Amino acid sequence: MKKPPIQAAMMLCLSLVLSAGTEAQAEEVAPITWTAKTAVSFALQNSPDSQMGQQRIEAAQAAIALEKSAAYPQVALVSQYGQTNNPMYSFGNILNQREFSQDINFNHPGRTDNLNNSIQLGYRFFDGGRTKAGVNAAEAGVSASRFELVAVQDRLAFEVVRAFNQIDRAEGMIKIRQGEAESVAAALAYAQSRYEEGVLLHSEVLDLEVQQARTSEELIRGRHDLARAQQIFLNLLGLAGGEVQITTEPGSEQEIPTSDNPKRRPELASLDAQLNVAQYRLRQSRAGRYPSLDGYAVYGVDQGSITGGDGNSWQAGIKLQYNLFDGRHREAEAAQATAGLGEISELRRRTELAVGLEISQARLALADAEERLAVSAKSVALAEESVRIKRERFSEGLLLAADLIDAQNRLAESRVRQSDAVSARKIAISELRHAEGLPQFAEVSSATTDK
Repeated sequence: MKKPPIQAAMMLCLSLVLSAGTEAQAEEVAPITWTAKTAVSFALQNSPDSQMGQQRIEAAQAAIALEKSAAYPQVALVSQYGQTNNPMYSFGNILNQREFSQDINFNHPGRTDNLNNSIQLGYRFFDGGRTKAGVNAAEAGVSASRFELVAVQDRLAFEVVRAFNQIDRAEGMIKIRQGEAESVAAALAYAQSRYEEGVLLHSEVLDLEVQQARTSEELIRGRHDLARAQQIFLNLLGLAGGEVQITTEPGSEQEIPTSDNPKRRPELASLDAQLNVAQYRLRQSRAGRYPSLDGYAVYGVDQGSITGGDGNSWQAGIKLQYNLFDGRHREAEAAQATAGLGEISELRRRTELAVGLEISQARLALADAEERLAVSAKSVALAEESVRIKRERFSEGLLLAADLIDAQNRLAESRVRQSDAVSARKIAISELRHAEGLPQFAEVSSATTDK
């Protein structure tokens, strides 16, 4: 039945709306304007480093199931077919197929075939604790993987905040250079008018033109620095390209940690879990000293096309095994596990020392940035007053262009140093938070861990 035109149009509109909604849900749209918090949150979800860490956790969880599989019964269905004229095997086929008769020549029972279908059950009752140690090692491996992911994400969050601040610094530098260019352009326009009036020397105009070229060069360099910082920022977010617009929220300055506690670092927690893994692996290797006890049961059906017979049978029992000599395999395995345990122990000690050094360096960097910021603020104020006075004297014809250029250069460099100090302080705070094992923002958490 053909639908009315109005109903068909409504159905078409509904399908377009639904398809558009589905596409919107399928794509993860990046924010138009980035704040430091939104950038960190996006990176933790979208960065390849986070995704790889999640895959490592899943692999570690699969290792637990793999180790636990040894504690379950093993059940198998087996089907096999074969032919033989070997007297012993051929006679066995005849017996299994219930076709024995008195006229069989035991030396030459003839050619027989056999199709055997069986179900086999095996279970290890005791293995000296090898399976339990393996499961414990795999569970500790999951904890280590989780802490490794937290460490990766903490480092990623710090790098994102640093890249964000570098973009902010680059944009501030461009504003400084643009302001400098405007000042030089105004001075040059005034100098040209005075030169045309015959009041100013041509060399004064040339000096200002050289200064204008230098300022333009610095502005170009600043724009390239901004583009480079934006590319680094996008790469950390897991984005191939796009526009980058950042904004700083009021009151978004990060809190400075007041006390040092290196034990918060997930790298140390990960190494503690790896130490547990190594200890369990050592225990697993030593389990080879003990005997193993296995149980088994088999039920099978034998059929022969040559004899035409068939029969079924079962078998069950237990097996105790103790290896008296294995070519020193157990000793070598235990020695290898012991060496691995010692290596991880020393790695943890080295990491703990490195974390302490990292915290100390971050504290020093913060103190240095704060001192530079205080000095640079005073320097900018003095340089601004100096430029104001010299501009007035230059406009009155009482000052050479070279002197005005020197004053403007000193002001520009003072503002650059102030901008560097502001950026360095922000980066030092984020670096100190990372060194202390604290999240960059309390509202944006890293991966969860099973402690």
